[in-house]
Amino acid sequence: MRLLVVEDDEILKDGLQVGLTLKGFVVDAVMTYAEAEAVLRAASYDAVVLDLILPDGSGIDLLKELRARRDHVPVLLLTARDSVQERIAGLDTGADDYLGKPFDLNEVAARLRALVRRAAGRSTAVVEWAGISLDPARFTVEKDGSEIRLSRREFSVLHALMNRPGAVLSKSQIEEKLYGWQEDVESNTVEVHIHHLRTKLGTGLIETVRGLGYRMGERS
Repeated sequence: MRLLVVEDDEILKDGLQVGLTLKGFVVDAVMTYAEAEAVLRAASYDAVVLDLILPDGSGIDLLKELRARRDHVPVLLLTARDSVQERIAGLDTGADDYLGKPFDLNEVAARLRALVRRAAGRSTAVVEWAGISLDPARFTVEKDGSEIRLSRREFSVLHALMNRPGAVLSKSQIEEKLYGWQEDVESNTVEVHIHHLRTKLGTGLIETVRGLGYRMGERS
């Protein structure tokens, strides 16, 4: 899952980026309204962690702009402004959740997983498909009840595909789930991860749709 963190406190921004990365997210982070606006127009994210007070604008105004252009990305407001009226204003503007500072990183991660899960139309945390069970919270994958060891990026590829069963994801869409903007992407990275997943989970689990990308299939 790819996240954007918008936070003007550099120490907190870096802490969120490192901490959420360790919890399995791919995290980009910016410190200003202008940077966030530009990035959100250029890239696709599974969720946004948004501070209300930015040096060049308001997080609420950024949220209003997102919703005005029908961008439905889940947004978690994370701010020191934690009065009831401010929470109501944020939620009524289009935020999906609200968490005051100070916060527990485990709770932030859990709330983000819940937001992404609801956005995908799922009510349960564990994602299942053709005998495969994927648990984003525990970072585990099981095949017919037996745990299968995957690398972090193999897990991310599988999660992206299982989160949209039946949908075809292009190579570039999968790469967006694997890498932040400052990371180099090798040309055959996705193909290598798909090959490893097929070796570990069964050749029929992931189908290649020629000229378009990949989708989940029934296991052979």
